[in-house]
Amino acid sequence: MPINLRSLANAVRTSVRVLQKFRTGATRSAGPHTPAPARQAAPVKPAPHGVYPGDFAGAASIRYAPQPEGSPDPGEIVWTWVPYEEDHTRGKDRPVLLVGKSGQYLLGVMLTSRDHDHAGNGSGDYVDIGTGSWDRQQRPSEANLGRILQISPDAIRREGAVLDRKRFDLVAAGIRRRHGWK
Repeated sequence: MPINLRSLANAVRTSVRVLQKFRTGATRSAGPHTPAPARQAAPVKPAPHGVYPGDFAGAASIRYAPQPEGSPDPGEIVWTWVPYEEDHTRGKDRPVLLVGKSGQYLLGVMLTSRDHDHAGNGSGDYVDIGTGSWDRQQRPSEANLGRILQISPDAIRREGAVLDRKRFDLVAAGIRRRHGWK
């Protein structure tokens, strides 16, 4: 069985953080890379790491640059807290496809397993990307092009997968069409 170096690196980093907390007797809450406990019935939780800066409204360059070094990069699907559109102080943990950067933030589009682009919809807000290791239940996913999220790299809980270039390019084309990006 081949070794996934990214998973190994993440496991080592998590272990070091746990040992450091144990050694220092830290009692603060779990950090952004600490594996989440079992899912709770209510997915709503308060915003971690301060205030959400708001959805990205400008234009940016789309990049495909996944690197197996353990830090989040465009082209990767990560798990992070995503605020609700109507109330940025509340949201839930979900997969996000990273598509670029703007200053200190990564830019991403959230994924959903709910079918939004079924026959006849034609809104252009969703792109099918199929299944992948980011969803343990292997449900087909769609990228929501309607919102471009700004994500602090330290708010990412875990990396889920690298999206292949072909599927990434489908999402990129949808973002260019909808938001006028390069």
